[in-house]
Amino acid sequence: MEDQDVVVCVGLLFLQQQLQSSRRRRRRRRMWVHDILRARVQYGEFRLVQEMRLDGTMFQAYFRLSVEQFDSLLSMVGPLITMQRTNYRLPIPPDQRLYICLRFLATGDSYRTIANSFRVGVRTVANIVNQVTRAIWDALVDKYMPTPTTEDWRSIAEGFRSRWDFPNCVGSIDGKHVVIKSPDNSGSLFYNHKGSYSVVLMAVVDYKYCFRVVDVGSYGRTSDGGVLANSTFGKNLQMGKLGLPPDDLLPGAEHLGPQPFAFVGDEAFPLRRNLLRPFPGHQSGSHRVFNYRLSHARLVVENTFGILTSQWRLYRGVIEISPSNVDACIKATCVLHNFIRRTTSEDTALPTAAEKDAPGLKRVSRVGSNNATHEAIRVRETFMSYFTNEGAVNFQPAV
Repeated sequence: MEDQDVVVCVGLLFLQQQLQSSRRRRRRRRMWVHDILRARVQYGEFRLVQEMRLDGTMFQAYFRLSVEQFDSLLSMVGPLITMQRTNYRLPIPPDQRLYICLRFLATGDSYRTIANSFRVGVRTVANIVNQVTRAIWDALVDKYMPTPTTEDWRSIAEGFRSRWDFPNCVGSIDGKHVVIKSPDNSGSLFYNHKGSYSVVLMAVVDYKYCFRVVDVGSYGRTSDGGVLANSTFGKNLQMGKLGLPPDDLLPGAEHLGPQPFAFVGDEAFPLRRNLLRPFPGHQSGSHRVFNYRLSHARLVVENTFGILTSQWRLYRGVIEISPSNVDACIKATCVLHNFIRRTTSEDTALPTAAEKDAPGLKRVSRVGSNNATHEAIRVRETFMSYFTNEGAVNFQPAV
């Protein structure tokens, strides 16, 4: 009996020593911040950033914002991304968090590449991008992408009439597949007919290349008719809840009667009373004139997507982050696009054909069924008649 007690005691003592040794090993491996990362301010990207602030051209090429625009953005976003200071470690300041997020959006590099460049942890970069993109949207959307009012729609229509020769047009609409990495355990939910995984970005753009409405997050596999029908914009358009102005006369064509204010889209969109699309196939005569004038006005949304992809190279390849964070990044780049255009005195250069065809931003083939009502057909015929007679311009093709 005494021998058994001795064996038990020895066994318990051995287990206690092993447990203490294991705890010591864990304590030696655990650290709040790696030694290499502690020197990020002295040797990391942040030191380069401070030097680039003295050269506005280099700074803007690196972050897509001028120094003044960055400081203005920081004043709005800073309070939302400032972390609480603790006794264990100092938080990353809001300006450095904004630098990291903008650099990720501007390059589309992996989290690890950004982390090594700025000397922060990979998980830290992921958390920063997740937090800051949402803060950018929350801080800017009310001022730089507010919900259009009736007067806003009327002002947009006047801009399309004077600049793009298309009266009663309240916006150019288009949709794009934003290519993403296949999410874990998602099956075919995000798999689209183009053979890639994606989420859908649908946008309405005004005559100044600014986004007025964006709808993000539809699954890549969503049926052709479901993209527009399931979007908030599509539902409000269908129910007449967008606040569009009442029907108005076309300039110089009072005999045609009041016509509705409408959006212009390509052949992927259905024909509706407030949504015009071109005549299908190869056309001639009056149909060709209408297609040309509609394409001339619709080009503004193609150019806007081109400007977006040339500024934010996140769209130049496959986005390898979770779908929820992809949605936040897309919304952040769209509202930043408006912020840049409205705080820049000179117009942005239009994109090249290569920039319009970004690998990570693919065209949506169809977003709605083409079962047009008689009223929608009548509206398109009226605009066609107007463009070939009272509203003709010298640059359109001959009838």
